[in-house]
Amino acid sequence: MAKVNEFETANYNYQSGSKQRFSDEANKHYTYTSAEELEGKPDDLSEIIQNHMQYQRPRLKMLQDYYKGNNTTILRSNRRKEDHLADHRAPHNFAKYVSQFIQGYMVGIPLKTTYPEETVNEQLRDINRENDADEHNSDLVLDQSIYGRAYELLYRNRTDETKFTLLDVLGTFVIYDDTVEMKPIAGVRYIGNRFQDDDITVYLYTENKRTTYSMDNAYQLAAVEEEPHFFQGVPIIEYENNRFREGDYEDVLNLIDLYDASQSDTANYMTDLNDAMLKIVGSLDLDVDEARKMKDSNIIMLQSEQSTEGRFSNVDAEYIYKQYDVQGMEAYKDRIANDIHLFTATPNMSDSNFAGTQSGESLKYKLFSLEQKRATKERLFKKSLRDRYRLINNIISVASEGGFDVNDIDITFTENLPVDVAKEMEWFAKLGGRLSQKTMLAQLSFIENPDEEMEQIEQEREESDTFMDNYGFAETSEEASEEIDDGEEE
Repeated sequence: MAKVNEFETANYNYQSGSKQRFSDEANKHYTYTSAEELEGKPDDLSEIIQNHMQYQRPRLKMLQDYYKGNNTTILRSNRRKEDHLADHRAPHNFAKYVSQFIQGYMVGIPLKTTYPEETVNEQLRDINRENDADEHNSDLVLDQSIYGRAYELLYRNRTDETKFTLLDVLGTFVIYDDTVEMKPIAGVRYIGNRFQDDDITVYLYTENKRTTYSMDNAYQLAAVEEEPHFFQGVPIIEYENNRFREGDYEDVLNLIDLYDASQSDTANYMTDLNDAMLKIVGSLDLDVDEARKMKDSNIIMLQSEQSTEGRFSNVDAEYIYKQYDVQGMEAYKDRIANDIHLFTATPNMSDSNFAGTQSGESLKYKLFSLEQKRATKERLFKKSLRDRYRLINNIISVASEGGFDVNDIDITFTENLPVDVAKEMEWFAKLGGRLSQKTMLAQLSFIENPDEEMEQIEQEREESDTFMDNYGFAETSEEASEEIDDGEEE
């Protein structure tokens, strides 16, 4: 394991003036021989944590800042040193637009997990409901988009229920073995405690236990307690956004900076124009107080002088300001904005070519590049999602609560696109098509589970029939029906 001081030459390149924004160490996977050997060498674990703090957290924190609209370059740079000039800082939250659009596109319609056997299917449905899986999965997709990675922790709570929760990316990472398979051997979660002299609590999760450490200011680890778990695997699962664990807007941070700078310069120009210097050409006997009164009244009165020849001298007043190429600057900003949308595969909703009433299929062509990105994100998400249910299967099997084959779970993503269901139904009906009650219920946005709704309908029908039988309405109804039939025969 390399020492932390050997990485110091990499440093935080962007702040030191390098063209590279992040260090090469900022997004690498951590690998180690085995969990047993790592546990026996706490100094190595300490070095890995220090490396994460020094190189990986700054990148993650910057990506988080951009998502929150705290664009670091425009807000922290020294733009204008003159006190009399305007210095507007205008951060633009392209990052949030990109991540929220992709999040909504992928899981705006919650993903579905189904199992061929109904008893297992109901058990998985209950586990997902207890953990608010729809919201949890949506948060995972958002973290993936922002940081290029997301983490969840599986655990058993005090009432012996299987739970999973989102972890803070800034204080979590997974360590893999050093084989070509890169299997997870440990998960690390560390949190600071400002009430205990800034001591850091470190949780190390391996395949069969959780070890708690205390880390002091000298980064020395001391084991506090050890507790077994029965997931038979590392209960911290990493969800990667892509092979390189890059965020969805990470590649365009420089373009966002350019757009912020150009908009800020425009605002500064407009402010400086209002405070432009007044130039007076000609001989004018005007003291300072008089000039100030004229300026406050937004008017200036100039009087020309008469020469010995009887001619009056020319007197002129105008403001001095920097000329602004409106068309050129606006075209420049439009080009930057379009590049941001292009390289993040997100649509520019202010573009007139994208607006208007369009079918889902036509929108898919315009979102073709995003579809390619979505395919990659879905494959990686499903891979980690199966790890989640594999660990859940392990723990419920140990607890004698059932079991299932993870490979039989069907995971379905549905892209969130506007669909004209009424038009499709009209076309289908004209062709003589018929749909089952279950399928029609599934098309309603306010119906979460068509099977449960059909069961409820059947239950209400049975209750209604029972009520009719108890009060004799059924016989009266049958007699009335027979009379109608007899009348039709006559």
